[in-house]
Amino acid sequence: MKIARTLTTLTGSLLAASLFLGVSHLRAATHDDASNTTWAIPAPADTDAAAPHAAAAGDGLLEALLTELDRSKAQLKIDQVQAPYYIEYRVNDVDDYDAEAAFGALRESQRVHLRILRVVVRVGDYKQDSYFGQGMGETNILPLDNDPIALRHQIWLTTDEAYKAAGQALADKQSEMKRFSPDPNPVDDFSKEPVIHAIEPTVSLKVDEASWRKTLEDMTDLYRQYPEIQSVTASARFSSVNEYFVTSEGTITRNGQTTYNLQLNSSAQAEDGMRLTRNPYWTVGRAEELPSREKLLADVKQALDTVMALRKAPIVEEEYRGPVLFAPDAADDVIASLVGSNVVGRKPQPGRPNRTIGAFATSYKTRVLPSFLTLIDDPTLKEFQGHTLIGSYEVDDEGVKAKTVNVIENGMLNNYLLGRQPVRDFPSSNGHGRAAPGSFPAPSLGVLLLKSAEAQPPEELKKKIVQMVTDQGKPYAYRVDTLGPGNSPRLLYRAYPDGHEELVRGAVFSELDVRALRSNLIAVGNDPLVSNRSGGVPTTVICPSLLFDELEVKRADTSKDKLPDYSAPPLKK
Repeated sequence: MKIARTLTTLTGSLLAASLFLGVSHLRAATHDDASNTTWAIPAPADTDAAAPHAAAAGDGLLEALLTELDRSKAQLKIDQVQAPYYIEYRVNDVDDYDAEAAFGALRESQRVHLRILRVVVRVGDYKQDSYFGQGMGETNILPLDNDPIALRHQIWLTTDEAYKAAGQALADKQSEMKRFSPDPNPVDDFSKEPVIHAIEPTVSLKVDEASWRKTLEDMTDLYRQYPEIQSVTASARFSSVNEYFVTSEGTITRNGQTTYNLQLNSSAQAEDGMRLTRNPYWTVGRAEELPSREKLLADVKQALDTVMALRKAPIVEEEYRGPVLFAPDAADDVIASLVGSNVVGRKPQPGRPNRTIGAFATSYKTRVLPSFLTLIDDPTLKEFQGHTLIGSYEVDDEGVKAKTVNVIENGMLNNYLLGRQPVRDFPSSNGHGRAAPGSFPAPSLGVLLLKSAEAQPPEELKKKIVQMVTDQGKPYAYRVDTLGPGNSPRLLYRAYPDGHEELVRGAVFSELDVRALRSNLIAVGNDPLVSNRSGGVPTTVICPSLLFDELEVKRADTSKDKLPDYSAPPLKK
């Protein structure tokens, strides 16, 4: 039913935007903030000596960034603070449409356009610099029109604030590092990378707002067929983001991306009070890939049918240990959470000897998956089996060309995904520095793809699991269709040897971890599913069915919510 899965995205107010962007503070500097600098307020454009930049090609925003960058390189200096060795400006021009309906009625619809500026000033050098604590960049909102003076004033003030923060951050860092002598993890703070000029066309968001408002109303109006449904909402969050990135090293990039996300949230309670939910998502890179209105209504009806079925489903037994088959939808979540989050190379805190952090921090050149599996991250892959991959990009958010990385080969961890912050044995970026608008970059997935030379048809995996429970004398195995928060099963079925399945509820996995992936994953299918995820940084995970020979499935906490004290309003007016 679901093409892909997503997390939450930008909403339509500046406050919500700051949450979406991961911005800890979203404020404008004042003239008093700049009183200690030795440089001047930007001169009017007609008296500015800077020649137009050929790279801007008439783009007013890009030209303002380049002009102010030149001025910052030449003039930015505060007494008793060394001049910056690196400056970057990143602007995300965001056009966002957000709408939501509940119980057949629209309750929100708004269109928001804003430009978010992120300035990073680094003091020191590539070996040790100020990117620490409060020196990790400043954020501001830019004007929407291309008035050069208005743009450059905001850039100037934000640069000034970032420079001051960088000077203090370097002093704090040097003081902190004195506690660790010698440094147990001596790697550079910032990697040198080739200069790139990559000016791509901008993108725009085209939305038939009236049509989508009606579709969302119709999706949620289906609750009338299900009196026991307690809540049902449907939301559309469509956005286009054009990113501008310039650095004092000479890199200039401009690129754009659109994402289209639909989400259904529905819930009910079983007679014993257990709360049950279904939350299917659809996330694509092109509007034409979204399901038709008729398909959406059919999918919503199917989701509500499963909520009703869950109300009547039996609770799992207190404990089960045996084979479990994960459908591709659930398998995508397993690989994303247990592998994807642990193969990004993040520098440890000062004084820590580890290469990186996470479950695979000490697993370099060791086996982390079965030998029949290979995991790659290929941001250059734009489509897969007819689906647009929103995790695809040409240049990352640190101005480094995207690269295909063989992360795990035949079960062995050979690489981490890296940005420009080196870790031990990895001095350079492999093009995986990503950032949500307004936030600082960090290593992240692009398009993560699990592959196997021994992939089997799904029917063979089902036969295999039936044979396993028969040989073990068990009455049934488990098949997981979808997962919820914390990798808890949302749609879980008992699979019986005679071929029939029974929906159950109230289960958790107690041993679904990286050890189980390494030791208990015995086979995969040839049915990979594209899972687009747009939780700030767009990523894609592509994974087939996964068969484990043994996992523990047990009953979840049996505490229940109280049922409503009186009946819902009548469905007929």
